[in-house]
Amino acid sequence: MAISGTTVLYGIIGNPVTHSLSPAMHNAALAALGIDAVYLPFPASDIAAAVTGIRGLGIQGLSVTIPHKESVMALLDTVDPVAVKIGAVNTIVNTEKVLTGLNTDWLGATRALEEEIDLSGAHAVILGAGGSARAIGFGLLEKGASITLCSRTESRGRRLADELHCPWISLEESDRLRGDVLINATSVGMVPQIENTPVSEEVTSQFQVVMDIVYAPMKTRLLREAEAGGCKIINGLEMLLYQGVAQFEIWTGKDAPVSVMRKALVEVLARKK
Repeated sequence: MAISGTTVLYGIIGNPVTHSLSPAMHNAALAALGIDAVYLPFPASDIAAAVTGIRGLGIQGLSVTIPHKESVMALLDTVDPVAVKIGAVNTIVNTEKVLTGLNTDWLGATRALEEEIDLSGAHAVILGAGGSARAIGFGLLEKGASITLCSRTESRGRRLADELHCPWISLEESDRLRGDVLINATSVGMVPQIENTPVSEEVTSQFQVVMDIVYAPMKTRLLREAEAGGCKIINGLEMLLYQGVAQFEIWTGKDAPVSVMRKALVEVLARKK
């Protein structure tokens, strides 16, 4: 595609952003639909200056990643109510210099899960108490699921559990866990420590669906053991994919080419091996 003065700009801001898979995914989608737009990585250490640049340059939409998901909120004109509950924004829409913040991380998680199970009335156990656990937790509540939170650090875990109005269990007592869906929202099992797993096979056997937000490797030990035990499994690439799908559809108003975006992610991950 030729870039011209009419080409619309999208991108991702964070520090660092060179490792991001989002440009490959979004540029593949834009090209597939013949949209005159490009998605670029913008390293940004000064978030206030970056937001001024968004308005000044007319960038139409941005993904937001670490470390700016929380700090960017105060710089925007309006923030979606669910993003306010989550306390983080990962998506910005620029409508005639009015900047709106949203969070599609929860949409990515719930849409990936809904491919395998009806979340309304389901009981989900979330492992972890960080930003991902928070977004997924509020997303599950939006979909009518109930939650149990399980984490290693009691103070942090109980604090998030109080916000989610759900029970908290120590990871040391994970053998007590039961439910329909188990979600690993920690980094346990990520490259290079691929033989680590947050819970045992005996725990995963108590669930119908097991999801891991880790996508390198795409099939973690947790997922391998869950699959061997007969569970449906969802890898971290699906959450990344579907949060991007939601962003694309918000920005363009068009149905995202999901298969094209998934293929682009798989290919870029394969090149990183």
